[in-house]
Amino acid sequence: MILDRFKVPEKDQVLVSESALRRTVTEIFEKLGLTPQDAADGADVLTMADVRGVETHGVSNMLRQYVRDYKAGKLDPKPGWKITRESPGTAVIDAERRLGIIVGPKAMRLAMEKAKRVGVGVVTVFNSGHFGAIGHYAMQAAQQDMVGVCFTGAGLSVVPTFASKPLLGTNPIALAAPARHEAPMLFDAATSAIAGNKIRLAIRLGSPLLPSWVTDKEGTPVMEEKPVFDRDDFFQAPLGGTREQGSHKGYGFALMAEVLSTVLSGALPTMLVQGSGSKNHFAAYNIEAFTDLEQFKDTMDQMLKTLRTAPPAPGHDRVLYPGLSEAEESQKRLAKGIPLHKEVIQWFAECTRELGVEPLV
Repeated sequence: MILDRFKVPEKDQVLVSESALRRTVTEIFEKLGLTPQDAADGADVLTMADVRGVETHGVSNMLRQYVRDYKAGKLDPKPGWKITRESPGTAVIDAERRLGIIVGPKAMRLAMEKAKRVGVGVVTVFNSGHFGAIGHYAMQAAQQDMVGVCFTGAGLSVVPTFASKPLLGTNPIALAAPARHEAPMLFDAATSAIAGNKIRLAIRLGSPLLPSWVTDKEGTPVMEEKPVFDRDDFFQAPLGGTREQGSHKGYGFALMAEVLSTVLSGALPTMLVQGSGSKNHFAAYNIEAFTDLEQFKDTMDQMLKTLRTAPPAPGHDRVLYPGLSEAEESQKRLAKGIPLHKEVIQWFAECTRELGVEPLV
């Protein structure tokens, strides 16, 4: 659930239908040299992020970066990858400089195929571009009656507890699990105090950063609200912000994601080799290999409903569980449209004109 400070103000909103956004993004990718299937996969990852309200990883922040990287030759638009190691339940994939949101859906599909055969499937990917909102891949598994888990290791933006410079990325973790009547559980969060793309949103919206979200250039947490004008003015703090508030836990989670995504792929962390690309871990658990599927869904329903109907603390309307607000936002946006910032609409107009694509609006 995105904080109000990161939502597009109503005065700056332009509502766009899901179908129009999906069509335009697909056509942009095709113009950049992707196959229709790969373009559709990439558009699905981005569009669904915006449908769920995960604006940090939707078209507003990410698409322009992907377009720049394709134009600069940093990403290969041609289909393919190379499997470097494989067993009945595992695979390691060299993405060969392909964009993560194109490789990711295929990697999770491979993990699910393996899980159907042997109970659990784990696929790691290295040498890739950005993977977008990794909860999307975890949800792929949940939609097929499996539990999906993803980790990412990428970048150098987060300062470990007590360190003076960034050595880790925001290294998100995601888990999704199906239920029967309740909305699926979907947890997708950076292991930093604030997701990196929320800083970009804060710049666009003129919203200040809260205490302990970032550090100064010496690694000291900034303990007052701070306006932000340049993404590079700060480093990011681990989840927790300060040692007293548990930053060592966020640091540990980030390192866990690095081990499962990067080291398990046979790759090197970005702290050792800069520019080594993004690495990811996709896991699918076949529920029926562990327990009765119907019992699992019933138990999930009971657990999630207990959380959803728990008495709220004073000053709060209700208790949420991970994935509930995203499911509700999806229904709202599919019916009424996706609110994009007018600056994003302007970028789309320029991009579609340059590429010869039909305008978004």
